[in-house]
Amino acid sequence: MTRQRPADSTTNALPDEWQDGSPVPAMPVPDFSARRVTLIVLLAAAIVLPCVYAAAIAYSDFRARVASATDATVRTVRIAEEHALKVFDLNETLDARVDDLVRGLDNEAIRAREAEIHNKLQKIGGGYPQVASVSIFGPEGALLANSRYYPAPHASIATRDDFVGIRGGRILEHVSKVMVWHAGSGDAVFNTGIARRGAGGSFAGLVSVALRRSYFESFYHELLGNERGAMSMTLARSDGAVLAAYPPRPESAVVAPQLAAALAANNRSGVLRVAAEGGKRDPHGGHILAYRQVGSYPVYVSCAYSEAAIWAAWSNRALISATSIFVPSIVLWFVLALSLKRLAAEKQAWERWQAEASMRRSIESAYRQSRKMEALGNLVGTVAHDFNNLLTIVATNVQIARRRDAAGLDRELSAIERALKSGQSLTRQLLGVARKQPLRNEVIDLSRWMAASSELLRASLGAKASLVVDIGRDIWPIEVDSAELELALINVAVNARDAMPNGGRFTVRATNVRLEREGGFALTGEFVQVSLEDTGAGMAPDVLAHAFEPLFTTKPKGMGTGLGLPQVFAFCDRSGGLATIDSTLGVGTSVRLYLPRAVNAPTAAASVAQRTAYAEPPGAMHVLLVEDNDEVAAGTEALLRMMGHRVTCAFNADAALRLIGDSEARADDPFEVLISDIHMPGAHNGIDLAEAAQALAAPIPVILITGYAQELERARNVDVRVLSKPFDIALLESMLQTIAREREPRAHAHGKAT
Repeated sequence: MTRQRPADSTTNALPDEWQDGSPVPAMPVPDFSARRVTLIVLLAAAIVLPCVYAAAIAYSDFRARVASATDATVRTVRIAEEHALKVFDLNETLDARVDDLVRGLDNEAIRAREAEIHNKLQKIGGGYPQVASVSIFGPEGALLANSRYYPAPHASIATRDDFVGIRGGRILEHVSKVMVWHAGSGDAVFNTGIARRGAGGSFAGLVSVALRRSYFESFYHELLGNERGAMSMTLARSDGAVLAAYPPRPESAVVAPQLAAALAANNRSGVLRVAAEGGKRDPHGGHILAYRQVGSYPVYVSCAYSEAAIWAAWSNRALISATSIFVPSIVLWFVLALSLKRLAAEKQAWERWQAEASMRRSIESAYRQSRKMEALGNLVGTVAHDFNNLLTIVATNVQIARRRDAAGLDRELSAIERALKSGQSLTRQLLGVARKQPLRNEVIDLSRWMAASSELLRASLGAKASLVVDIGRDIWPIEVDSAELELALINVAVNARDAMPNGGRFTVRATNVRLEREGGFALTGEFVQVSLEDTGAGMAPDVLAHAFEPLFTTKPKGMGTGLGLPQVFAFCDRSGGLATIDSTLGVGTSVRLYLPRAVNAPTAAASVAQRTAYAEPPGAMHVLLVEDNDEVAAGTEALLRMMGHRVTCAFNADAALRLIGDSEARADDPFEVLISDIHMPGAHNGIDLAEAAQALAAPIPVILITGYAQELERARNVDVRVLSKPFDIALLESMLQTIAREREPRAHAHGKAT
């Protein structure tokens, strides 16, 4: 699948390789983080600033509306107070005129002149719309004369609050509560009265003027005008009893508790915040209330402005304001959000392009490293082949000396064997890095194998570092060269030890993994992931980039060869897996080995049977030994003869083919086993010789000896046994025992046929 690069990329492809070998110059990296932060800041500002501005406007508008409502209530209550004051002053004048009219007259005199007094009362109160009637009462509360009715009906107010209060001298009762005048038209009225005084100042009765409540309600209706839905008016006594109100209220209504408390405290005027009726916690159910006392009368007029109306008007205005502010803001938000989305897409495209460029650089680097490894391998392979021959000569002669029971030389032979092991290890490392070391793959149960190898790892880590092994029994078996695996673990453990000079923890974990191409893995299949983690100093990125390169080391001179991690990488690669490394300064390093799962793991019974079979004694055989190095041939021949075999030597494969042909022609002393080197001078090599031996009518068992991995791969395609130089004498002897057991049934069958 072809990946597209960003539209603003300055190049379409990386160069395949710079001719002078210089590294590919890095492309300038766009600062996506700064651009993203800038866009986010702009988006936040585009959201916050309009919100703050809208909130400020809304708050200012709300405060202005509250102030306007408060001012309206104060102005309105002043007008209502002036109106009520004129009415009550007029009533006081009327009361005084009536009192003058009947002054000095007792009850009988008033009744005697009732008709005259009735007419005069009509003239006094009949011209005022607010006056419902004017009445004169005796000291016992009996009605003596009335402006509306003649003769006055028999009625008494002896128990009425205003009569009792005025007779007792209480000012409040000079204005009565609202009552319905049943004697008249049923209008709701409240009375204002004064006491009549007889000779000596004694209480002689009451002069009362009844005021229509509807008169005040009509005035308030006109006064509120267009604000009727938002405002209300109330005329009330100082004890809270409502005298008149708009909208109208029941006769028994009282003012709000907050206003009642203010009136009881004799406050002449003020502005209150009145909560919703019933004490409900509703921010929209309260009122702004202004009140004033009407002159010196025990009466107050109040005007209330509904907060619900304030909120309704404010919300309508706020909606219009918010629409005008947020519509362009929303467009700006959309543009900025789209810019962020495009920036994210651009970043993803850049990262894909960078990944492709990195992959290409990695491939180029791997190709250059492969060429280095190939050149190194050719050099190392040439040297190691001769070095392996030398090691083989020394090893075989040491075995000969031991088999001849060289008395007094055990210490010297042991020293030579230790040197041989060091030389074999160095050769294996060099050939392993160069991918020319033959692998002796076998199926390994990792949990059991690690249990046996833990002590070796602890010794490699040293006393200051601790080893943690976390490998479950459900880990799949793997098919690898156990010696190479052991060497890889030791190499990583030694690096971990050097990275943890003050001690730390080295952890070995194993998990089963399946790598699939859909997950982006170039390597697919079932693997066991062996994680080797330390808590050391870690590696810097520039060091990490060269960690797997041969001969690269950051250790002091004489402390490292630069072959440890390259051996790990080469081992995993040649085993069919891969190796990766991650490291963080100050945190530690993690090396992960992906080793292929073994397809056919041998059973424990088969392994036991195989070990038991190797323990059986061999039979004498005629061995054809093919080796171009005289000293290697001499040593190997001597060992074979000490094992009891007859040996015929050949210098190369061409000579061996002639000997095999002569043996087939005679048929009296055939070769029973062929042991041959692979790399030899002449027209044919050891594999050609093995193929010819296998093609005979009576195939000859073949054991090939080699030090080259590429030859080993070809040898595996032939039905032969393979040993890698320098070979283990015990393993050679075991192979010969197996061949001897396999030829016994054939020899027995041949004898019966004969």
